[in-house]
Amino acid sequence: MGWLFIMMASICEIIGVIGLRLASQNRSILNVLMYIAGFGGSAALLNVSFSYLQVSIAYAVWVGIGTAGAVVLSILFFGESGNWSRVMSLVVIIVGVVGLKMVS
Repeated sequence: MGWLFIMMASICEIIGVIGLRLASQNRSILNVLMYIAGFGGSAALLNVSFSYLQVSIAYAVWVGIGTAGAVVLSILFFGESGNWSRVMSLVVIIVGVVGLKMVS
């Protein structure tokens, strides 16, 4: 159950990052609400996951998935660079997240 909360928290984190990016470009109510709700929901779900998983594992996986998701979406939708070193760094993050999942 804890892993489900981590995945939902990570998705909320990515929504918060997208909202932050959009709000920095166009400060509309919808963009600001996406930013606040995304990060707020993410923190709440991460907190719930601590009841099921070790804090060190849950936090590291949450940060890894949120970071990787934000980078991928920024490359796909906001035109950020998708160069070789950036992609390899994402692979390292994903390998680390999978490794933490396997040992917990």
